[in-house]
Amino acid sequence: MGKMQVLGVVAVILAVYCVNAKIYFREEFLDGDEWRSRWVNSKHKSDYGEWKLTAGNFYGDADKDKGLQTSQDARFYATSARFDPFSNEGKPLVIQFTVKHEQKIDCGGGYVKVFPSDLDQTDMHGESSYYVMFGPDICGYSTKKVHVIFNYKGKNHLIKKEIKCKDDELSHLYTLILNPDQTYEVKIDNEKVESGSLEDDWDFLPPKKIKDPEAKKPEDWDDRAKIDDADDTKPEDWDKPENIPDPDAKKPEDWDEDMDGEWEPPMIPNPEYKGEWKPKQIDNPDYKGVWVHPEIDNPEYSADPNIYKFDKIGVLGLDLWQVKSGTIFDNFLITDDIKEAEDIGKETWGVTKEPEKKMKQEQDEVKRKEEEEKSKEQDAEAEDDDEHLDEEAEEEDEDETNDLEDALSEMDDEEAKAKDEL
Repeated sequence: MGKMQVLGVVAVILAVYCVNAKIYFREEFLDGDEWRSRWVNSKHKSDYGEWKLTAGNFYGDADKDKGLQTSQDARFYATSARFDPFSNEGKPLVIQFTVKHEQKIDCGGGYVKVFPSDLDQTDMHGESSYYVMFGPDICGYSTKKVHVIFNYKGKNHLIKKEIKCKDDELSHLYTLILNPDQTYEVKIDNEKVESGSLEDDWDFLPPKKIKDPEAKKPEDWDDRAKIDDADDTKPEDWDKPENIPDPDAKKPEDWDEDMDGEWEPPMIPNPEYKGEWKPKQIDNPDYKGVWVHPEIDNPEYSADPNIYKFDKIGVLGLDLWQVKSGTIFDNFLITDDIKEAEDIGKETWGVTKEPEKKMKQEQDEVKRKEEEEKSKEQDAEAEDDDEHLDEEAEEEDEDETNDLEDALSEMDDEEAKAKDEL
């Protein structure tokens, strides 16, 4: 096949793929309060936290950066949006969104859940069955990770790898790609941070191999690499006490044996103490190495090429808890087009990230200067207080001196009067 023919085939394949590629859900909150007609708040609990639409305290674009923000501290939050149900069989599933913890979150979720289409949105809650849970979760210093949880045969399975999330106050783009070849990829800010296979990185299936239950280590198997030297003997002068009486100590002169008992010098570490004697180690001539338990095929293992597949994807939800509110969610996307997701990420988060960062830096600089001025004012007030205290102390000292001088003068007058009388 010639070069032009190859290029032609590639072009046809790309064209077919582009025609078949589809965006199932996209939400950027560009029409103001109309989002309320698309999102349904759960009524499972009566005290769920309230959402508000805002770009936050700093942003790259006042309109484009508007998203759903948690607005009340120490609350659960539960809201969701529905779209036409679909199956990801035979094609990629891409879940993407931005999250901004502008409140400098201390403990709370920043993840999304993707549900089957039969979810009762008004009753969505923490135990509602979902297909995928994906996104950052932060709590204190120990938990700062990206959740990637898949439901398989009715059970939720957590990824075995630790994926670090972003924990600053800026907006970040999170992307999960699930491929029909049972591989996955996690991206943060359009950069890959983790990838692998579903079978390797989750415990969906029993292990392919197990230790042979019939195999046992032979009784004569010697797995000691080193042994004691039988010819090594302990030196005659080895045994010395660990502590000895201090030879420089002297009985105090006022020591009374009748009152204090028999005097004994204090103990000190013995410089000649050598510790417990052990024979030296030599190579074991009978060493056979570490015994490896032989493995056999696991009879309970059965391959499943459809771990990745979900048949009726139909709802995206935010179901989470936050101690300190203020997180903003935006730019939700569910598609089967990896390239399209990357491009949309660049067109949304990619365009506003730098202006947002600049605005945040400017605000931080203003805050820094205000705190600096406040600190100077406090220092000046403290200095004035110190000077005032010093002046008061000087006045008190002067008053005391004057009182003393007056008293001495009175004493002198009395003495002179007494002499005159004599």
